[in-house]
Amino acid sequence: MNKKIRFISIISALSLLTGCGAFNSAPAASESSSSSVVSADVSSEEETKDCCEDKDKDCCESEPADCCGDDASHVLGSPEKTDINIGYLNSTAHLLAFVASEEGYFKEEGLNVTLTQFSSAAELVNGLESDKLDVAFIGSVPTLTFQSQGHDVSIFGGAMTNGHGYVIKPEFADEDELGVEILKGRNVASVKNSVQDAELQILLKNADIEIGEGDDKVNIVYFDSQKDAYAALLNDTIDAASVYSPYASLAKSQGYKVVYYCAHEEALQNQPCCRQVAKTSALSENPNTYTALERAFIKAYHFTQTDHEKTVKDVKEYIDIEEDFIDTEVYGGYSVSSPDPDKKGTLTLKDTIIELGYTNDYDIEPYYNTEIYKNALDSILAEGTDDIYDSLKEHFDDYE
Repeated sequence: MNKKIRFISIISALSLLTGCGAFNSAPAASESSSSSVVSADVSSEEETKDCCEDKDKDCCESEPADCCGDDASHVLGSPEKTDINIGYLNSTAHLLAFVASEEGYFKEEGLNVTLTQFSSAAELVNGLESDKLDVAFIGSVPTLTFQSQGHDVSIFGGAMTNGHGYVIKPEFADEDELGVEILKGRNVASVKNSVQDAELQILLKNADIEIGEGDDKVNIVYFDSQKDAYAALLNDTIDAASVYSPYASLAKSQGYKVVYYCAHEEALQNQPCCRQVAKTSALSENPNTYTALERAFIKAYHFTQTDHEKTVKDVKEYIDIEEDFIDTEVYGGYSVSSPDPDKKGTLTLKDTIIELGYTNDYDIEPYYNTEIYKNALDSILAEGTDDIYDSLKEHFDDYE
């Protein structure tokens, strides 16, 4: 099989195997104290106490929620660490953390969380490795390349699917979504080791457009961060730039045209973008802490599906742009923010960036933890479920 045919088959697989789709709705389950299940019978009270102290007993395994009360800490254990630092980028993509904080879900899970904005994926990984951060929302492509280079960080959840593309100055396009062909002969600002750059290379290769200088080529100029790449549009030498949410909406408001939204490109649909990332050792040393975090993210996802107006206001607290832009980016059909790890989709993306020459192949299995998410979701389902939580379970079962 020649290389071109192999590449096309990988791209087709990417479109088929990934998928976050739109999920659906219900009230977050309430938590009650363990005393609500204590029997008036003294012997029953002692049995319940013994069961909850010994997680290996059959009653806790067969009916964990009923045996030890609705409070998840009885089943999952109390968080080993309660003061948590989360790093994020200037993007609506990371709204699960914003909503979990603003709606009090972190506190419900016994966590004291501090959110700090960073400029790049490299800064976020450095934060994890220096123990300044416990969790970072990082793009899937940089996460994969960092792992391949020996950084001991693991993916344990999702954040956003799609939500990126490219914009161009209006003198080069008179309408939106004319495709990568209009980038021929142009200087395009992008971020190396990013989902945006990988997607552009995929589309250029599919269209038989070479990268480089010349009227029939696309010249990619790299910057350290998305903020820097977008700011480069102010330079006369830059004609177009990569964007992730909310930069596309911001660019349109300033008169730029959208070259493409990745959600509208067949080869890029349902692309796993940002992932939840932590030090591999931290996940194994503090499983209860990360399960509690994941429960908060899952509850936050549920909230985003039931209260659009308040979700937009929550995001506004962290991403300082007009609420209309936030609403477009979150609910306009350009992206989906879900906590699902989407392992199948990410593994297919890994194969694609290896084909593009981004990185060498490596064994990802030690660096992909889906057990944290599974335990968190199962514990919530045990407390009570609805269509939204059921859809998360169905998606996880399909794409784990």
